[in-house]
Amino acid sequence: MIRIAVIADPHVHDCTWVPEGFGLEGAVRSFAETAASTRIFNESVPAFRAALDCAVEAGAPVVLLVGDLTDDGQRPNILAALSIVEAYRERHGIRVLMTPGNHDFYALAGRPQDKSFLAPDGTPIMVRSADCAEAATLGTGEALAMLSSFGFEPEEGDLHWESPFGTNPDWSARSYTVLSQDGSTPCRMIDASYLVEPIEGLWVLAIDANVCVPRDGASDFADPAQFHDPTDGGWRAVLQHRAHLFAWMADVAAQARAGGKHLVAFSHYPALDPLGGASREEVALFGATGLARRAPTIAVADAFAATGVPLHFSGHLHVNDTARHETARGCFANIAVPSPVGYGPGLKIVDLHADRTEIRTQPLRQVPGHDAAFAAYRAEARKAGTAEPSASFAPDHGQFLSRHLVDLVHGRYLAREWPQDMVDFVAEASVADLMRHLDLDADDAPAMPLTALVEDWYRLRKAGELSHEDIAPDRLAFYRRLSVQAPLLNGDSLAARFATLLRMMGAYLHRHPNRDFSLSRPDMVITPL
Repeated sequence: MIRIAVIADPHVHDCTWVPEGFGLEGAVRSFAETAASTRIFNESVPAFRAALDCAVEAGAPVVLLVGDLTDDGQRPNILAALSIVEAYRERHGIRVLMTPGNHDFYALAGRPQDKSFLAPDGTPIMVRSADCAEAATLGTGEALAMLSSFGFEPEEGDLHWESPFGTNPDWSARSYTVLSQDGSTPCRMIDASYLVEPIEGLWVLAIDANVCVPRDGASDFADPAQFHDPTDGGWRAVLQHRAHLFAWMADVAAQARAGGKHLVAFSHYPALDPLGGASREEVALFGATGLARRAPTIAVADAFAATGVPLHFSGHLHVNDTARHETARGCFANIAVPSPVGYGPGLKIVDLHADRTEIRTQPLRQVPGHDAAFAAYRAEARKAGTAEPSASFAPDHGQFLSRHLVDLVHGRYLAREWPQDMVDFVAEASVADLMRHLDLDADDAPAMPLTALVEDWYRLRKAGELSHEDIAPDRLAFYRRLSVQAPLLNGDSLAARFATLLRMMGAYLHRHPNRDFSLSRPDMVITPL
């Protein structure tokens, strides 16, 4: 048996960094920005350390880091992440292997960033990279040179290492030409994918699915505006612009089977729908404004399955999910790994056996130092003359993120993504009101506002079974009954859209096992542990 750990999206942000010339004593992000973001910032270093501690305690010699190691690829944050990982390697001997995420670097020359940090009295101070060069996101080459020890280059002791272009690790030998959408504009870009055997019998396939594509007619590649942001591309962009990876993956999979190797692949982006299979319904309901628009297509799933790579770990969307896809040409499982700094914080511990893979999800609810920025949040509220955020009184990391999610639901998701008539109904209605609106018997409806159901809808959507620690068993049982009772209504009426919402909740409640489960070999059948 070989044991590894998988951590996704730690988004390391160094609060001890002091931007020069702004009168700051550190780089504590404001709670106003935190409350509007899908990730938290100032808690990232304690959460990352807690995740690495879990990997060490589990006895995992190898940790896969599924992209977004840093918050936005700034030099201070990269250096902080390097320092943390190097300390764990020195003390515990663990090897951390990484694949790029969309927050780790950008295009050839990077891009500017504007961030608010809190002065000691709670005043938000805007730091722009135009005035502070260290605040900018680095470009691909510069960032990868700093991150080379995360598997991007071979180390002494590696039993095997290669890239899609051969065994030469020089970045000059690992570039390819990417064309703009209309094919008119070529640009040489680095593909940071690699295959490594860090311990005998384990083949780790790190796939660089972070594809930066030039815009049609681009001429100044030092200008970040000349590139499409890779955030929404993912595996769809790989299929279009890095098709060479699929042939390489198929070759690696064939070699692994012939050599009796345990093959584990990972990239930043999911290769299957990571939202309980309900992404299409979400796009239909809310439009192309939310996370569901980033779900991969069936063409991606089919192409991936055809490579013969059986197991893929992903991050990016900060969700906890298990998905499986089978075609006549092959099957594979995509394991979406939760983030330490998103709701449902956790990591995966993976045991590779000859006939199966066992995956256990370790929640990260207790994080030493999770409250280091709470006093700053309260000072910010006093300075602004607003109520102190309830999250800044949370007794542990898990509850902090649960309260943060509530802020997200009301301040971002409902405000930006939901149709106004649905928002208005949610604001005034109870769960019983919704049931009566759908012609359902409301006698067993709990006495709760509809806002509470919507908050739980997002908890289930993001965290799967991990959300059960925050939702009472009787409420979960009610949601299961309600999702089954939801009528099938045609059209675009308010009732039809809420019925769709409830059926999607059912998909989240009945998705594949996603906390502790087993995958059989070679057919990847999923069963709970």
